[in-house]
Amino acid sequence: MTAAGFLEGRRLQMARGVLLQCIMGGYPESRFYGSDDGDLALVPDPAQLHRLPWSQQPRALVICDADEFSGESSRLSTRGQLKAVIARYAARGLAPVVATELEFFVFAPNPDPTQPFRPPVGLDGRREDGFSAFSISSNNGLRPFFSEVYECMAALGLPRDTFMHEMGVSQFEINLLHGDPLLLADQTFLFKHLLKEVALKHGLTVVCMAKPLAHTAGSSMHIHQSVVELCSGRNVFSDEEGQPTATFCHFIGGQQAGMADFTALFAPNVNSYQRLFHPYASPNNACWSHDNRAAGLRIPASSPVARRVENRLPGADANPYLAIAASLAAGLYGIEHELEPSAAIQGEFEVPQALSLPCTLHAALDRLKRSQLAIELFGTEFIEGYVASKTLELTSFHDEITPWERRVLAAQA
Repeated sequence: MTAAGFLEGRRLQMARGVLLQCIMGGYPESRFYGSDDGDLALVPDPAQLHRLPWSQQPRALVICDADEFSGESSRLSTRGQLKAVIARYAARGLAPVVATELEFFVFAPNPDPTQPFRPPVGLDGRREDGFSAFSISSNNGLRPFFSEVYECMAALGLPRDTFMHEMGVSQFEINLLHGDPLLLADQTFLFKHLLKEVALKHGLTVVCMAKPLAHTAGSSMHIHQSVVELCSGRNVFSDEEGQPTATFCHFIGGQQAGMADFTALFAPNVNSYQRLFHPYASPNNACWSHDNRAAGLRIPASSPVARRVENRLPGADANPYLAIAASLAAGLYGIEHELEPSAAIQGEFEVPQALSLPCTLHAALDRLKRSQLAIELFGTEFIEGYVASKTLELTSFHDEITPWERRVLAAQA
């Protein structure tokens, strides 16, 4: 849209079906979004209007809500779903607080998708080979790229907590500062967009797949969650003596009740389960623990005022609006129904069958499709549309034969 048109308040409209467009570009049957495929109004959020600092030609981006012409949020909008969850907390005098940790890989250009990703050539003429975890070395040659990333974050008003080199080859992590869930979802979305755009300027490729490299740790989007009173700002997970409250336990109980049903929301792609299949630091379970990274729900070591629950299931490929909405909705469900969690686990443990999660996209979608909890919290229209779109993607994947199948199975027939 032209700047003049935007400033005049011209309404921008979009076909409803676009909210269910799958990642290959196709759409499920029109019955999932209305047979007439009518328009929605894209309503700009004035707080999320940004000049794009990486663009040579003056351009701006604004995050919009997808609303019906009646003014109600579209049930197919993930941003709208998150706003509805926040409103349910507010109705109880509560406000959730979240922070996201996003991991990502920085690779050399990959014009041939049949070839594995490779890290960029470093300043010594070699490619990183897996020995730089938590290193402060600039030998990878990425200092100019990250310098512009920091500058662009500042220009977009994205406050950062920490950046670090993660466990994987050319893998990095950013921790965004905790705050309002909608703001953090917007910031996570903008940061991923920023990363890819700045990388292109530097001749690099940023990848937020859950598992882009074999034999290497995958990329997560851990969600840290606490809940405060609207009137006082007090963390309701801790009492006056600094001890965990019943509300804290009920929140964990709700998380556990929803994790299996919502796995397809936290792990939305075929590749997501490559990360979860190798569960080191990527737990595919609904166990909870104090500071144990093997648990899907971890309680980080902290002071009572910062007591929080870390959901370690979502991958970097998850939709931040939907992943945060699903996690918070499950926690609120536990608070409302006073659900008790299982016993905390510590050290080495075996996952009880009741706390295991789907380990393929097919199984996760089947679980989501049959979930009465998902229908109750997100509505039939959204869940059925989401499953239909993701089923198209799964079918597309199964329409291809992988190199592994040709290499290993061809000689076995």
